[in-house]
Amino acid sequence: MAYWLADERNGQHFDWLQRFDPRFWTVNFPRPMMASLVDTAADALRVDCEFHHRGELAGVIWESEDTLDHPLLAYETKRDYSRTTLRFRWRSDGILPLDALNGPTLTIEGRDASGTTRSWYVRLWNYAEGSPSDARIVLPFSDLQSGFSLPGETVHPSDIDRMFISLAPAGYVEGSTARLDSRVDGWAELSEIVCEGHNAVLKIGDILLPDHGEQLATAYDDAFNQSPARLVRAARGLGYRGRLLHYIGMSHFFRLVADSEGLSVDREGTLCEPARRWHRRYFEECAARGYEAIVSLSYELFAARCPAAWQQRAFDGTPGRTGWEPPSALLSPANDEAMEWLRGLARQFVRLMEDAGLPVLFQIGEPWWWLMPDRRPCLYDAAARDYFENAPEIADLAQPLNAEQTDLLDRAGELLARSTLDLAAAVREEAEGAAEILLLAFTPTIFGANMPELARANLPLGWAFPAFDRLQLEDYDWLTSGAGAERRAAYRAVDERLAYPVDRQDYLSGFVLDPADAEAFWQRIDDGLDEAAERGIAQRFVWAMPQVARDGYTRLPRTKEDNVQAFDDILYPLALGRDVSVSPQFSTSVAVTASGHERRNALWSDARLAYDVGPGIRSEEELGILLRFFRARHGPASGFRLRDPFDFSSNGLIDPLTAFDQIIGTGDGTASVFRLTKDYDGQVRNITRPDVASIRVSIDGIETSEWTYAEGGRILLDSAPSAGAIVRAGFLFDVPVRFAEDRLDLSSVAFKAGEAPSVPLVEIREDA
Repeated sequence: MAYWLADERNGQHFDWLQRFDPRFWTVNFPRPMMASLVDTAADALRVDCEFHHRGELAGVIWESEDTLDHPLLAYETKRDYSRTTLRFRWRSDGILPLDALNGPTLTIEGRDASGTTRSWYVRLWNYAEGSPSDARIVLPFSDLQSGFSLPGETVHPSDIDRMFISLAPAGYVEGSTARLDSRVDGWAELSEIVCEGHNAVLKIGDILLPDHGEQLATAYDDAFNQSPARLVRAARGLGYRGRLLHYIGMSHFFRLVADSEGLSVDREGTLCEPARRWHRRYFEECAARGYEAIVSLSYELFAARCPAAWQQRAFDGTPGRTGWEPPSALLSPANDEAMEWLRGLARQFVRLMEDAGLPVLFQIGEPWWWLMPDRRPCLYDAAARDYFENAPEIADLAQPLNAEQTDLLDRAGELLARSTLDLAAAVREEAEGAAEILLLAFTPTIFGANMPELARANLPLGWAFPAFDRLQLEDYDWLTSGAGAERRAAYRAVDERLAYPVDRQDYLSGFVLDPADAEAFWQRIDDGLDEAAERGIAQRFVWAMPQVARDGYTRLPRTKEDNVQAFDDILYPLALGRDVSVSPQFSTSVAVTASGHERRNALWSDARLAYDVGPGIRSEEELGILLRFFRARHGPASGFRLRDPFDFSSNGLIDPLTAFDQIIGTGDGTASVFRLTKDYDGQVRNITRPDVASIRVSIDGIETSEWTYAEGGRILLDSAPSAGAIVRAGFLFDVPVRFAEDRLDLSSVAFKAGEAPSVPLVEIREDA
């Protein structure tokens, strides 16, 4: 399907936004404190915080440049705040009051009149009327002064990049890493927000793409700093409907408590208040906009806050770590306390979804036994060792395993399956109504790197249909690298092992970690969505929203032309003789200069063929067949196949075809899809309508049957050829054509008199 990587708005619809709209503020803070921002009304926002150290503070931020929204939905950049006034009511509790030292301060970052980078610190209490925790604040930017007391240094308001209000806990000490005596819970609310004067409103992208059939994935770890309304607005504007897949993440949702290891997650599985309030608002917004939210909870947890006993470990005791920075640990399915922690979190999210009026949709996200980079499985934490009893060491899953080792993998799979089924049961028990449980598996980790036995542990038979309501698959490592053979082999293996019907499967297509890869990767991601649709997968998700916004990925809805395949895959019914005329045609622009020299420009890379098949008609009976065929095609409306009597084989007109006739590609160790082509002394023609039964394929001179055919003249090899391997093919082929005219002139008298009718056909260009 068509897509676009938009980098700016260029004529698309826009609206007007009041500057300082609550939906477009953000919040940021250092770990391990937690904070979130929600819009509570059209003119109000609230920030909730949980502080753990004396030196922690949160910033409530307004950016002059919108770097978070999709380019077609972003607000315009204006750094001039001169003659602009911001008014709001301030209320707070649990944080330093307005009149305190280090109380809420507006830090303004920009440049002074000379262009020198500067920061100004505006004490809000200097512009407040009311009490230190409930006041009305007026900020006239052209008259603001920096400093603890007035008068102070005048702020230059005409070139501001961003501004933020600092929130600090009682007992704050700048730069201190000392622990607070106990957790401090605080909040601040800005309400009755009004912006007046110069540049009080901003243009903002306001596109609303029609439903294109795809759905979107988000993650709290990526979006905790934004308002839920902002995220849902973006999804709707970009044409995503139906379901939003929301990954809770691994680092920002849990409450922390002090223990012997420092600060660790609360063993009761308590959500921190910022995450609870954010998700309540997120689910409310989803319900209001007609979305269903899928909550995704995984076995990953921020390593620095994960209890040591919960973590999966290799045989030598080394804990498993993901490649993210900072890294996450993997919870052991054998650890009852860790699994109950997950179940407790799941119950809380069930209640939040139901409180918002949403159906309970819950994804168990990528549960697995971790592998070290050297392929050692992490099956040996203390709880797992107790469960397995004398578990043998597996030093490398790519090496042959004995019966004792494969038995360990089977038992690990059984334990993993049991833990996920227990989590699913907890969700269903907590839900007042029906709950839909989805399981997500990442196939490159399960089937990659020549580890044939790994599926015993990480794709257990206990997951087989109907253990879960839906099975979700993702394979972004393979998808973005072009490893099509591995992807198709994994689909077959999953189908054989778990047997989920195609209407119970979902697909996640993504993602682009490095923006430098955007051009190449988004094409593959978009193709992956189309491939999933061709396989019959109805629920497809783009992973994930931050990359969609960053790179401007814009999936366009199908047009009527996309949905109508105006081609009848049948052969022209009459035999063609040598009297048929064939005319290859190119399109070339020729400019003749004043001196008589020419400048020629070839507009087409391949010839377009034209035929007149009328001279091949031999009887009135064939005239009748032609007439019926013409009417059935509605004249030129539908195409069909034509076997060109002069060019229908990969190996000329006389010699029999072989598997070595045409070079169709060279292996690179990853690519497994090759298109059929025919070479005419350097001019290459794409073959889109081969006779499939005739195709023969070879790799480096050895014929192979390990391939399948895909529409459009594509050969899908079961495994990618090694780098430098030459892929060849032999085949018979037809030409896709249509009738050239809406009218067919036939005369029995003229035909009997020996006059052949004219039946012109033209070749149809097809995407190869």
